[in-house]
Amino acid sequence: MNTAHSPWQPPLIWRGAQLLARAVVALVARLEVTGDVPAHLRRGPLVLAANHISPFDPVALVAACQVRGISPRVMATAGLFRAPVIGTLMRHAGHIRVDRGTNAVHRALDAATTAVAAGSVILIYPEGRIGLDPGMWPERGKTGAARLALDCGAPVIPVAQWGAHEVLPYRAPRGMLRSLARTLWRRPVIRVHFGEPVDLGAVNASDPGAARRATDRIIDALTDALAPLRPDEPDTPRYVDPGRPSDTSRVHRRRPG
Repeated sequence: MNTAHSPWQPPLIWRGAQLLARAVVALVARLEVTGDVPAHLRRGPLVLAANHISPFDPVALVAACQVRGISPRVMATAGLFRAPVIGTLMRHAGHIRVDRGTNAVHRALDAATTAVAAGSVILIYPEGRIGLDPGMWPERGKTGAARLALDCGAPVIPVAQWGAHEVLPYRAPRGMLRSLARTLWRRPVIRVHFGEPVDLGAVNASDPGAARRATDRIIDALTDALAPLRPDEPDTPRYVDPGRPSDTSRVHRRRPG
């Protein structure tokens, strides 16, 4: 990929929002960030692929990225862009709207491809939703993150996170106040780990099924990166959100050894 031109620069409003995210996380939890992103990749082009377990984990991930000196452009659901204040911030910060379940959903991948080609760091959830795996392991992914990486030739770094599910309930804002009160008292640990780049070198983008094979490799890497963050919770989490549904239709075949 030719990135000789000046890469995308995060606007001041987004850098300020990242600092705010760190303050919010520090208020309700203890943030532990491990792993790193090579210095030459921190300003892109790069795809960060994260597991999705809670409505709060975008805040935790943005805070963790700020710790590591990264300002990613986030692929986020269209509902956030329609919100009066948050939507304005998202648009001015250069984030990418994803209209899930509509004919316009492909525009998000086109916009992300253009962004990565311009030297951006993109943060994406390859599962495409808050995962509903009964054990809260990464579920079978959608192919968007893999297609983005294969189309652009950009490296993919798995970003595993654990603990954000204890801050906000799945059905937030329902039950949010009670959950936050408990969280302020307990201050759970939120762990975020930046893993090693995913090896997609053997995947030929022109071969049939390439996007699915690359997706499985990304989800495998996320699973491997997540396992050390929850060593005493290998099967089911200690904290179970009673409002979180369970769905076994997209269980990923791989489990950590």
